[in-house]
Amino acid sequence: METQYSELELALNTLVTEFHKAADNGPTMNTTQFQSMISGQMPAIAKTVENEEGLGKVLEQMGVQSGQNISFDNFWKLINNQALQLFGTMHKEKGTKCTCLLQ
Repeated sequence: METQYSELELALNTLVTEFHKAADNGPTMNTTQFQSMISGQMPAIAKTVENEEGLGKVLEQMGVQSGQNISFDNFWKLINNQALQLFGTMHKEKGTKCTCLLQ
């Protein structure tokens, strides 16, 4: 019998799969691979990383040092920020605020 996965489990699998695909199945990706993944998979922030200044700000928020490759841990920080922003945008009219903390 095949295991049935929830939407959340499938979404988590998609995050990991897309990261590895962009990193050519390596443990990290370079900034070119990152920009390509973002433009294809995260259009809400794709315009932010199109130029060097925007890319630099996003990498800094992710904890990536200059010249350093992007790990899944770095990528997860971006996912956290985007999740909070999207939640705020999608629930703005309801007056709901996310107070989730990532430690």
